[in-house]
Amino acid sequence: MSPPLSYFQLLSVLCLMLSSRSLAFRITTQKFWSRRLDSPIRTSTSSLNSVPSLIVFDLDNTLWTPELYQLRKLQRNNQFPVAHQDVKLFPAAWNVIQKIRSSPDDAFANTKFAVASRTKSGEWAHDLLDQFGIREFFDFVEIFPGDKKKHFSNLKSQSGIEYEDMLFFDDSRDGRFGNCEPVSALGVLSVHCPNGIYEESIWTNALQQYKNWSSHKTPNTIVEWDGTVTTGKNVDPNEVFRGEVKYINREKRFGFIRYGDRNTKDMFFHFSALPSNQNVEDGDELTFTITFDSRKGKEAATNIDIASNGSGDDNSVNMRVFSMNLPFAALLSNGYKTLETRNGTMFTPYEEGTKMLLHVGQRRYPDGNRHIEVMKSGGLNDEEIEALKSLPPGFTKGMAVAIVELGKTYETTLQERCDPDFQRSVGAFGADSGMRATEIRRVEFLKQGVKVSGQGGVFKAKIDKDVIPDGWL
Repeated sequence: MSPPLSYFQLLSVLCLMLSSRSLAFRITTQKFWSRRLDSPIRTSTSSLNSVPSLIVFDLDNTLWTPELYQLRKLQRNNQFPVAHQDVKLFPAAWNVIQKIRSSPDDAFANTKFAVASRTKSGEWAHDLLDQFGIREFFDFVEIFPGDKKKHFSNLKSQSGIEYEDMLFFDDSRDGRFGNCEPVSALGVLSVHCPNGIYEESIWTNALQQYKNWSSHKTPNTIVEWDGTVTTGKNVDPNEVFRGEVKYINREKRFGFIRYGDRNTKDMFFHFSALPSNQNVEDGDELTFTITFDSRKGKEAATNIDIASNGSGDDNSVNMRVFSMNLPFAALLSNGYKTLETRNGTMFTPYEEGTKMLLHVGQRRYPDGNRHIEVMKSGGLNDEEIEALKSLPPGFTKGMAVAIVELGKTYETTLQERCDPDFQRSVGAFGADSGMRATEIRRVEFLKQGVKVSGQGGVFKAKIDKDVIPDGWL
């Protein structure tokens, strides 16, 4: 029987066993723990200037699929998604992470990694990072809805790394929910991967493109889905452009201008850039310059002027138009109808004295001839009513037929709309009228009808000045 081991012998054996086991553990986890949050923060690129100092990944449809907002059944049932079941990492993305963790040549020793996600399902996203076992891989995690540029502002502040030393992967390029374009405007090389990191060539090509790009670091550069590179041009701040208002959001006081060729992205503008006390409508022609807002990371129109003549032809005029169907278009054009009522806010933005053309729609308004009852209540006979419901010869549906000057627009109650005089001014019973009334100060038929393509709301049309009655322009 062997003599019992001394205390020091037992301690030596135990230390040897722990050392052997921990060695294997350290070999497999060394790169994993090199991603710790408390590791030193590098503030410049690698010595060869070819590896980013910070690599940032979007989550939904970039590292994993599907997008979390699509898991509506789980949301309704108040359940968390299960990794590898409800949500799956793209295999290539997982391989990239594993290779970085175990990189034998330590190529990314001085590179930090981050998440930047706009998902509204933030609690789910954090939980999934834990479930997939990749949270500790990331040095910085920015998950909150809103603006991706805010994510990057936080990352720059936390890491001390400049935008030009970052590389960013995202599935959404531009437009309302785009991320690559606004982030690239900050100076970050952005990689558009619309189908996620589904193959490793997306990663390797991005690193190669970063190496090429790092020699000049031009802002607004995007690595496209097919591996090519595009760079937005730097606009001369003194160059004057001409375009047409495409979209307006009056509540939030912004819009977009269509200009250039069909490949040119519509230009954003804020109402604060408009001339003082000027309104614009869809179709208005504007001149403007372009400035880059570094705080918001996007271009915007500035020095905006409303073009006096959208066609450049001295004998035409660009006018606002609204459309009405018969018989009410004729009742207004003939001067009987002196109030136009709507439930919407179509006329609310316009000051008293605004002039518009009246367009006749292709249909007849189906009021069951109740307007006749209203008109007869004022003492009109059938012959007089028929004349007021008719357009002059040569004027018909699909034409701009009259020019109108608007008065004030105001809200009304049902009781006010049921007043007999109010009903006759509208040409409709109170219950059939809209809550917002707009006064028609004056109206006159055009010298001849003009064919115009009708649209909803207030729109723009170019017509010859010669058809406008005298004294209106």
